[in-house]
Amino acid sequence: MAKIKQGKKDVDSYTIRGTNKVVRVGDTVLMRPSDTDNQPYVARVESMETDGRGSVRVKVRWYYRPEEAKGGRRQFHGAKELFRSDHLDMQSAHTIEGKCIVHSFKDYTKLNNVGAEDFFCRFDYNAASGAFSPDRVAVYCKCEMPYNPDDLMVQCDACKDW
Repeated sequence: MAKIKQGKKDVDSYTIRGTNKVVRVGDTVLMRPSDTDNQPYVARVESMETDGRGSVRVKVRWYYRPEEAKGGRRQFHGAKELFRSDHLDMQSAHTIEGKCIVHSFKDYTKLNNVGAEDFFCRFDYNAASGAFSPDRVAVYCKCEMPYNPDDLMVQCDACKDW
């Protein structure tokens, strides 16, 4: 007798193993890297499905850190800055370590306390071409150096403006 293959089914949520934290579509999560020396990856959950045997997979949209993108980290990139990419992937839900929040640049600069799970994004990133959108960033002083939110109220070395 032939086995009937169980179909995939969309699910609404997933509880992170060993916790009571529930992940839903639209949440931003920390994903365990294969090399434990690396920082967790950050991704937005786009969809979830189960194979009927209890295995849950998530479709994620990756966020890139500046050093992972073409051009690398620049002086104006904040320590918690990420780029929202067009790179989508299917991953086992078991690789989700926790939840995090990716704020808009404006909302991030208004935070009183930045926690370990707080990040910000001001660029979209095309992983294949290395192009950014917008391709320019707002500048805040005469020397036209973009604002780094980690440097609060500092005097610009180049133009001496605050």
